[in-house]
Formats: sequence, C-alpha cells, structure tokens
Amino acid sequence: MKDPRYSPVRTSRLGRLATLGQMAGGVATGIMSEGLRRLAQGERPQLSDLILTPANAHKVTEHLSRMRGAAMKLGQMLSLDVGEILPAELQAILAQLRNHAHIMPPAQLEQVMRSAWGTDWRRHVSRFDTHPLAAASIGQVHRATLRSGEEVAVKVQYPGVAASIDSDIDNVATLLRISGLLPQRLDITPHLSEAKRQLREEADYLREAAQMQQYRVLLSNDPRFLVPQPIEALLTPTVLPMTFMAGTPIETVLLQSAPERDAAATALIELVLKELFDFGLMQTDPNFANYRWQRETGKIVLLDFGATRSLTPPSVDAYRNLLRAGLTGKAAPVHQALVAMGFLTPQQLSKHGRDIDELIGLLQHRLETPVFDFSDRQIIASLRDKATVLIGDRATWGLPSPDGLFIQRKIAGMVLLNMNIQARLPLRSLLERYA
Repeated sequence: MKDPRYSPVRTSRLGRLATLGQMAGGVATGIMSEGLRRLAQGERPQLSDLILTPANAHKVTEHLSRMRGAAMKLGQMLSLDVGEILPAELQAILAQLRNHAHIMPPAQLEQVMRSAWGTDWRRHVSRFDTHPLAAASIGQVHRATLRSGEEVAVKVQYPGVAASIDSDIDNVATLLRISGLLPQRLDITPHLSEAKRQLREEADYLREAAQMQQYRVLLSNDPRFLVPQPIEALLTPTVLPMTFMAGTPIETVLLQSAPERDAAATALIELVLKELFDFGLMQTDPNFANYRWQRETGKIVLLDFGATRSLTPPSVDAYRNLLRAGLTGKAAPVHQALVAMGFLTPQQLSKHGRDIDELIGLLQHRLETPVFDFSDRQIIASLRDKATVLIGDRATWGLPSPDGLFIQRKIAGMVLLNMNIQARLPLRSLLERYA
C-alpha cells in the first residue's frame, strides 16, 4: 500500500514560494471565517488569536511537512513550547513537525542516490530499504546493509534543500511580519542571517560527519551515551551513512520505572551542562527524534549532529553568570543577568517587575527543594499565568544574541523532554557543579 506521505520535494524557488502562498492563503481564509464567527458572537478578537487556531495549525503543519527544508525547520522551532503558552491542541498539532515530514517518492530517491553514489549505487549495498525509518526537515533516513554485512543507517538529503535555505527563511520571515506576530520594531536581520548560516551547515553532511566524530571523542569515557560512526568511504555532502544503532524513541522511557526515567533525564541534563560549560560545543537541535533509548543497556543513542555549533566565550560566561544569579535565591542578580543577555528588557522590568519577580521566585523556590519534579504541572501552569502578561506586551519585547537563542532552544527542549518523561532530579546539585 502506498504511503500517503509520499510527495516529491519541490526544488524550484517559485514552486516553494507557491506552497507558502497556498499556506498563507489557507490561513487567511481561516482568519476571516474565525473572525466573522467571533464578531457574530459579540467578541473583539486580536489578530494573533485568529492566527493561532487548531484549524490554521493543521494547515501550517501540512504545508511545511510537504515543503521540508528550512521552512519546516523553523516550524519545528516554534513547536518547542516549553511553557505551555499555546493551548494543548495546538501543541499536539505542531509537535507533528518534529519527525513527520512527507517522504520522497522512490523515483526521486533514486535520482538523489544516483547523483551521490553513481548510477550503479546499489553495488555498495546488499539491501536498501526504500521506505525510510524517519523523515525530518533536511533529509530522511533509510536502513541498509553494506556488502560487508554491516548494518547502516543512510541519511539522504532532500534535493534542492540547501539551495532553498535563504529564500525559505526570507519568505517565512515575511509571513511572520505580515501576520503581526512579530513587533515591527524588532530587528531580526542578524538572527535571520545566523539561522541561514546554521542551516547551510546542517545541509553539509561532510561537516556533520566531522561533528559526529568529535562527539564520539568527547563522550568516549561516558558509558551512558552511544554515537554512530560515519562510514567515510561512502560519505558525500548529501548522503551520510553511519553505523546502525537500535533504540526506541526517547519518550518510551516514560513507560519504565522511575529510576530508569530519572537516570536517562539526569544523563541528558548533564550532557547539556557539559556542552555549555566544558565542551564549548553544543548540538542545538533538541528534536526528540535525535535521541533514542536502549532499554537493555540503559544507554542513550545520540543522532543528528548537523546543528552542532561552537559557543562563544561571552555566551558561556553569560550563562554561568545567570546560573550563579539563579542560585542566590534573590531576584535582583537574575534581573541583571537576563537584561545583560537580552532575554529581558528594561521596559519589561519597569512595567512588569512584580510579575517578573514572582516568576523568578517560583523557580528559585523549586530549586531549593532536594528534588525538582518535572512532572508537576502546577508550577508550569503558574509560570504560564505569570508569563502571559509579559508575552502579550509585545511593545516591550527584546531579542538576545543569535548564539543565546540557539543555546536557549536546546535548554528549552531538554526541559520539555524531562516534562514528558516525568523526571525527578536533584537539579540544584547538578547546577551547583558549574556555578
């Protein structure tokens, strides 16, 4: 039976722009119908309320899943709603973007493999599963067996993805501006430039293989993690073969005992801290699909190193200052650290100081407990309620450095993952090691 997700990747700029246009048109229609419905009920809805509806989220998810590439990658970033700001239904819809791209039809896959390995590319393998194990924003992964008998996973990049990065990001940024979701005064040009640069690096599989090798070295003495070995002889800029490592989705840890859940969560938190403060190198894509778990060994398999980036010393120092400030139990040092990093603006402090202090106080109070319970939804609800006012006041928004945003994306993703697996950790003692 043909997989309904088979759809060719549009490679032309006009074709991809047309897909975004269809998405925008569908969302606009949804805005109009929802707006008329609410007006008929006597409401005066805001534009952002009309955009963020389940129907529109379905439209956006479907179109971005078909497009793949940088446009889908940006959608994945938006799906990491750690603070549960979005309604649960919207979260569930957008979460499908994390590992639910459409897949290349066999004919297009054949063209890509011929271009990378030659017209007789199958001479390298005794078996190649045409249907992928996984499909994401930049490429899809196939299981295969080499002539030597070695089991491998072969990551195959979608055609035209690298060439479409700049135009995809520019087009999505334009839609965000038009939608009114971003304040007009915010200058996101540096962040767009950095996003383009990083996505171009993600599309270079030679670079990703080198980063994979570096992580193998960095984690060689940590028995909790496994990192695949790239197959150098068959490596190309668009096809990355690596040793196959079995594992289940990281979320399946939730079905195991509390000690197993907590051990996996502790390993992941310690990895983020090591990346930030020891390695100066971080894999900044916290997509859950990048982590697999082996129940029989308790090990975590790390996948996808395309989003690995070197961290600047000022960024590392800024996070260490924030960590130290948070552990003081006082709000003022946290204010100073967050303003210096660009995560908080003086305008927000002036207008919403009480709400900010209550947010900080909630987190500092929980850090004082011997065990931080990520399964406690009450604190998430409290944080969401306090943050709603700040988020709604877009006139006071600011932007941290691009480096800070990528680091925070990883941290936020790990918090969301720990919430999903209901981990309980001695978080303060873990943090104090790096203060």
